[in-house]
Amino acid sequence: MFDVLLSEEEKKLRDEVRAFVRDKVDRTLILKMDSKDKEYPSEFVKAAGKENLLGLRFPKKYGGRGLGWVSEMLAVEEVGVLGIALDCAYSLPSIIGEGIEKFGTEEQKINYLLPTLQGTKIGGEGLTEPRSGSDFFGTITTAVKENDTFILNGEKRFVAGGVGADYFLIYAKTSFEAKPHESLSAFLIDRDDGVRVEEEYELMGCRGMGAARIVMENLAIPEANLLGKLNGGSDVFNAMMVPERLTSASGAVGMGVAALEIAVRYAHKREAFGRAIRRFEGISFKVADCATELDAARGLIYRAAKVADTGEWCRKEVSQAKTFCTEAGFQAVSEAMQILGGIGYTDVYPIERLFRDARLATIWTGSNEVQRLIVQNEVFKEILSEDRSLKRDVELDTPGAHKTTEKVYTEDPKKYYPDKS
Repeated sequence: MFDVLLSEEEKKLRDEVRAFVRDKVDRTLILKMDSKDKEYPSEFVKAAGKENLLGLRFPKKYGGRGLGWVSEMLAVEEVGVLGIALDCAYSLPSIIGEGIEKFGTEEQKINYLLPTLQGTKIGGEGLTEPRSGSDFFGTITTAVKENDTFILNGEKRFVAGGVGADYFLIYAKTSFEAKPHESLSAFLIDRDDGVRVEEEYELMGCRGMGAARIVMENLAIPEANLLGKLNGGSDVFNAMMVPERLTSASGAVGMGVAALEIAVRYAHKREAFGRAIRRFEGISFKVADCATELDAARGLIYRAAKVADTGEWCRKEVSQAKTFCTEAGFQAVSEAMQILGGIGYTDVYPIERLFRDARLATIWTGSNEVQRLIVQNEVFKEILSEDRSLKRDVELDTPGAHKTTEKVYTEDPKKYYPDKS
């Protein structure tokens, strides 16, 4: 149990969210979303806002509780048992809120952040474009300054809340000569500004979140809606990627935990060959492996959350958590389906829905392949940094370290292996 790592306040918060998920979320809502009878769970967001459960990290004056990252990750995991769609709806106020709280003006915080955390205004974010997925800085949506407004043109796809959101945080190119990382700006754009839904996607999972392709043609956006500095979109993006990826990690663990609990109860009751199937190692070892991986995943999440609480650079820790946790969560769901057998492949149990949901977690918010690129880059920087303290004496260029190996690889091999011809 991870309780030993949690403070009393954190455990109390976890139990509060668990009670909300258990007692105040209408189960028919999940079914309506999955069957596409419901386009966006606005009532769920409003209910969470009413309980003061949205954006727990943010200051109380803007509707948060002033708690830490660990508390928010605990809450996201509890919501994650409901599946990725409601987990996404719950996490978006934190993701978008991060950009507004860190870079917004006081007016923007009052007009957007406060009602978002109260659940009375729903936000969406526009990141992906038809020609750029993980290549975020390849954005070709443009915003051209004309007097005190920006004329915005472009489109974004896979926008959660494309149908349902009241406003969007949109990135657009505002400098056409600067390097990609210095060319983008972030804007807060109301749907009523002229955002048009061009296509609503039919998704394998994460249904009922209004995922759509939105189009913006000659939208006149007031300069007051610029979020952060002009051409400072990369700063907003990098800040938002912390909650974006950590909530993906925590939500995936929640889905894995839910599936594993179903599988354990099933294996305890289901009999084959005269005994409960939990007595067969082919089943029980799957449970052991999944439980171990999910606990390890929590450890990575809490470590990343602790680093994020310090305000220090935590790109490596966040990417490690996102990669490992989303894969551990999906593996747990997959093994749970295997334990249940054929019945797990039907909609009698929610395993098949969780399977469809969990698969997305390894793709969005930066694919896991991109996360591995980030991790290896940060590791190389850490180890090769000249000012790194407490270096270990394991480098080839350290005097006295691995003399023989160093000699063999730096001198002429023929000296040691002469040509006998």
